[in-house]
Amino acid sequence: MRIGVLCSRIRAEEKLLFTELERRGLNYEKIDDREQIFDLHQSEYPYNVVLERCIQHSRALYMLKILGDAGVPTVNTYQVALTCGDKFLTTQALVHAGVPTPRCQLAFTPESALAAMEQLGYPVVLKPVVGSWGRMVSKINDRDAAEAILEHRDVLGSYQHSIFYIQEYIHKPGRDIRTFVVGDECIAAIYRTSEHWITNTARGGVATNCPVTPVLADLSLRAAQAVGGGVVAIDLLETRDGRLLVNEVNYTMEFRNSIDTTGVDIPARIVDYVLQVGHGG
Repeated sequence: MRIGVLCSRIRAEEKLLFTELERRGLNYEKIDDREQIFDLHQSEYPYNVVLERCIQHSRALYMLKILGDAGVPTVNTYQVALTCGDKFLTTQALVHAGVPTPRCQLAFTPESALAAMEQLGYPVVLKPVVGSWGRMVSKINDRDAAEAILEHRDVLGSYQHSIFYIQEYIHKPGRDIRTFVVGDECIAAIYRTSEHWITNTARGGVATNCPVTPVLADLSLRAAQAVGGGVVAIDLLETRDGRLLVNEVNYTMEFRNSIDTTGVDIPARIVDYVLQVGHGG
C-alpha cells in the first residue's frame, strides 16, 4: 500500500503520525502543498489512499478535489473538508440532520446583521464563516459594540467579512468539550477549561480528560455523520439546563494535548482508519 500525506508546515501532530506510519513499516510519501504543481488533465496518482493534514483550508480543499476526482480515496473527503471548513455549511448540515446546535443567524449587510443580533438578544457571538483557532471571533455584549465591530468588518471589505455569521452566546461552565471521532467510533474526549470565554487550547485552554458517556458518544457520531464522517473533532457546549449543543466540527484536528490526557493513542487510531479506507473498507 502506498500512502500519501498532504501537509505543509510539519506540526507535532504530523510528526506523531509519521512516527506511527514508520513504526508499522508503511510506505508513505509527504506531499508538501508548497511544492506541488497539479496538471489538471492528469487522471491518475500513485496512491492507494491520501491523508490530508494541511494547515491552509483552501489548499486542502483543492487538492482533495483533484485527488478525489482521480479516484484516490482521501481522509477526509473533499465534501467533508468543504462542509467543515465553512461554519455556515456545517450549521446547515447539523440543523438538517436534527443535531442540536446553538441558534444562528446569517446576514449580508451591517444593517441586517445588527437586526439579527437584536433578534437573538445580547450577548451574541460573531464569527467568520471560514477560520480556526478562535481568530476573528467576537463576543458582542450590546448595540454600541455591535455597531463598532460591524463597521470594522464592513471596512475590511473582503468577501468573507461581508458574510455575518451570528450565533447565540451560550453561558458555558468555564469549559467546553471536544470529542474525537474516527470512523464509526467516538474514541476520546477532553474538557477545555479557560477563564476566557474562548476555550481553544491554541488560545491557552487547559485540557483534561472527559468521560465518553453514551449520550456524548451518540451526539458526536450524529454530528460526524451529518458532515460526512471520517476523522473529525466535535466541539460541544454545555448549557445551564444540562443540554449538549454541537458548536463546530473540525476536519484537520489537532490532538497533541489529548493523547496523554485521554490515554488514547490517537495517531494509531487515525492510521488504522487510513488503512481501512485504503483497503476499500
